[in-house]
Amino acid sequence: MSKSTLTLAGARATCETDGMSSDTDTQVTGDGTTTTNQGTGDDRIQRVAPDVAFKDVMNGDSRWEIPIHEHGFVALVDSMPRLVPEGQTADSAIVQAARVSYGAGTKKVNEDRGLIRYLLRHRHTTPLEMIEFKFHIAMPIFVARQWIRHRTANVNEYSARYSIMPDRFYRPSIDNVRKQSTSNRQGGDEPMDVGTAEEFLKLLEDSEALYSRYHDLTEKGVAREIARAALPVSVFTEWYWKCDLHNILHFLSLRMDKHAQIEIRDYATAMYDLIKGIVPITCEAFEDYRLNAMHLTSLEIEAIRSGTPLDTTNKREIAEWEAKRADLGLG
Repeated sequence: MSKSTLTLAGARATCETDGMSSDTDTQVTGDGTTTTNQGTGDDRIQRVAPDVAFKDVMNGDSRWEIPIHEHGFVALVDSMPRLVPEGQTADSAIVQAARVSYGAGTKKVNEDRGLIRYLLRHRHTTPLEMIEFKFHIAMPIFVARQWIRHRTANVNEYSARYSIMPDRFYRPSIDNVRKQSTSNRQGGDEPMDVGTAEEFLKLLEDSEALYSRYHDLTEKGVAREIARAALPVSVFTEWYWKCDLHNILHFLSLRMDKHAQIEIRDYATAMYDLIKGIVPITCEAFEDYRLNAMHLTSLEIEAIRSGTPLDTTNKREIAEWEAKRADLGLG
């Protein structure tokens, strides 16, 4: 037997199909949206049916992955929102939050773009926190230790206390063995001479040889939690990393910068490539107002206005100003 009776405007309906029945309370709200509590098991919960068709921002895929170096990768495994109205992007969630509205929001994409660009331009970034991305990442430990300094994400890392570390190590190309920078104490500079670079790569080989001894000693009963102390920071680790869009863009603005270490810059660039198709309007504004923009100090602004040298004796500040002048075509 199959029977279905449905009355709108708050009337109770009974549905019977093949001997099964359930109560459904269906209403039409003031904006024409249909709500029902069918299947929730709780009369207080109303399920709101969408009034437009939705699409998956990842096109139904479970994972988008970009390989990094020999053993690493950045993989996008989830997004919130995952479903967006047809014809829109996840940028619409930012607009919805900014306008404190419900449903699909405005249908005028140009208005959405203008609002998002205004938010980025004036650093009104709370609405960007309504979008989140979850990544699965494999990287050398020395990259992970730089990365974890960004403390605004949720992280769960591979545990060397519970598991044996994989036999995967980072080894740069000979061109990426860099000299210590003379102007940046925490950075590298131009490539090292070939002889010294080869000597360094041989040192990495020697450190990688520790892996077999590490593995053998754990087999003999040495606790994994202490055995891991013998491994170098070039060994690969993995983690799941979930973060909102506002803090992702802050991470990217620092780690895609030309002053960032090339190894973590490669990961940041891959991450950006994975999300920019999902939030293209936001990423366009990010490039215009953050990534490719320039910050000027009050001293630098005054130097431009007056046409005089920078009013400081700090050598590093003067060098930074000269680099900005060159980028601006000021001589």
